[in-house]
Amino acid sequence: MGLAEDRALARFLHGSNRSRRRVLRRRWIVALVAAAVLVAGVGLVIARCPARRRSNDASIAGHAGTTTTQDRSTTTTTTTLPPTTTTTQPGALPQTGALPTSTDPTFAANMEALWNAVSTGTAQAALPAFFPEAAYVQLKAIGNAQADFSGRLVTEYEEDVSAAHQLLGSDAEAARFVSVNVNGNYAHWVPPGVCYNSVGYFEVPNSRVVYSINGLVSSFGIASMISWRGEWYIVHLGAILRSGSGGEVDDPQSGPGSPTYSSTC
Repeated sequence: MGLAEDRALARFLHGSNRSRRRVLRRRWIVALVAAAVLVAGVGLVIARCPARRRSNDASIAGHAGTTTTQDRSTTTTTTTLPPTTTTTQPGALPQTGALPTSTDPTFAANMEALWNAVSTGTAQAALPAFFPEAAYVQLKAIGNAQADFSGRLVTEYEEDVSAAHQLLGSDAEAARFVSVNVNGNYAHWVPPGVCYNSVGYFEVPNSRVVYSINGLVSSFGIASMISWRGEWYIVHLGAILRSGSGGEVDDPQSGPGSPTYSSTC
């Protein structure tokens, strides 16, 4: 190999070496840039992840809060308060023109209350069967009807219940209630203005309380019942016109007896 060729080869090799170095330098630069980009990208991802996580956490918390609010709202709106009940006594309501019957459940309950009071001697237990005080105040066109009700009518009624209890005698505990016989054909309308009344009503006289003691049937009368809003109530048990002080028993009989008519008010 000649000197010229050696020089040419040296230049070639030198050029090749420089070319390789340039190529290697470029590769390193590219690698460094790529590495820098990768590092920057990883940092960006890391930086974004907490924000996204926080955003997701906030979203979850927001949904949880909404759910809780809806639950509370649902609980509030679906809570049902207990119904408010009011009891109005029938005597406080206005009169009607309805004709009572003796088959009404209220009448049956009132007659059982009457019998319970007669058989036990506890006169006050018979008050459910008696004409309501508020109705009497509406009914009577007299001064201080309330005092007349409590001072006269109720006192006479309780005395008559006690007298009926005494009628049962020593076998009162053995007495059994049978029925109350009411003759509806004897019911008649008493118009306003009669017997110091400002309101009209039906009146039925002389019904019979039937009972038995040791198999023997007996009875006594209910002197007068009058109507209020389609129900019969006792207003006089032993007598309408009393013969004296103390309780009375209306027409006690052996056997069931029979209602009789009178045009009382």
